[in-house]
Amino acid sequence: MLRLTYGIVAAPGALRLPERAPPVRADGLWRTTCLELFVADESPAYREFNFAPSGQWAAYRFTARRDGMAPLAMPEPPAIRLAGQQGETVLSVALPGIGTGPLRLGITAVIEETDGTKSYWALRHGGDAPDFHDPDCFVGELPPAD
Repeated sequence: MLRLTYGIVAAPGALRLPERAPPVRADGLWRTTCLELFVADESPAYREFNFAPSGQWAAYRFTARRDGMAPLAMPEPPAIRLAGQQGETVLSVALPGIGTGPLRLGITAVIEETDGTKSYWALRHGGDAPDFHDPDCFVGELPPAD
């Protein structure tokens, strides 16, 4: 089980957060505030996970960069918890079945403000324009389990 915590600091009321919804798989979550995780080993294949503040989630597998996209079967859905206080939003995720390392991780976020402005965040952007599918963005490391 991999546990992730995303923190967003913004002025109160500045973020566009989707309404709470049943915690089910849904497509298109990246169109508004969404936290993401990309997981790759040494092959060109990788997995993409989307976690929405609404509680909805998505999981996909790719055979190579933006190629061969298909829904990823999950042993159980991720557990997503939203919390926060004045000016801070915290999204915690427990993700089952991630596998053992070594793995490369791309930890990313799409943040939408209430005025519709979107920003794209990553540990590293691979080029001039944000492209979370760029393997150069997968700079986080998950070592082999002991």
